[in-house]
Amino acid sequence: QVQLVESGGGLVQAGGSLRLSCAASVPTFNEYAMGWFRQAPGKEREFVAAIRWSGIHADSVRGRFIISRDNAKNTVALQMNSLKPEDTAVYYCAARRGLVERQKEKYDYWGQGTQVTVSS
Repeated sequence: QVQLVESGGGLVQAGGSLRLSCAASVPTFNEYAMGWFRQAPGKEREFVAAIRWSGIHADSVRGRFIISRDNAKNTVALQMNSLKPEDTAVYYCAARRGLVERQKEKYDYWGQGTQVTVSS
């Protein structure tokens, strides 16, 4: 059973930065692709970034957000810079065995989410 626990959310002003982290309890962490998704009120959950060996990012965050992972610590991080009010959402960590995917339906395990609020 894979468990994912996010941390690092909070309230930040536009233009600021936050770093999200996700700790995974899985013995073969390096066999999993890890993803970050977000869901704003009234909207569908959307892809933000994912990583197995290298990261991929949604167009809306490319150049501002960077996904990384530490296989020795079983963690994945999302560094968020130049935050905008439209980045406000609950951010979820997700895991799937194998390669990265952009579709949320491809991920088998999810964390509880962490709130990110960007004020203008």
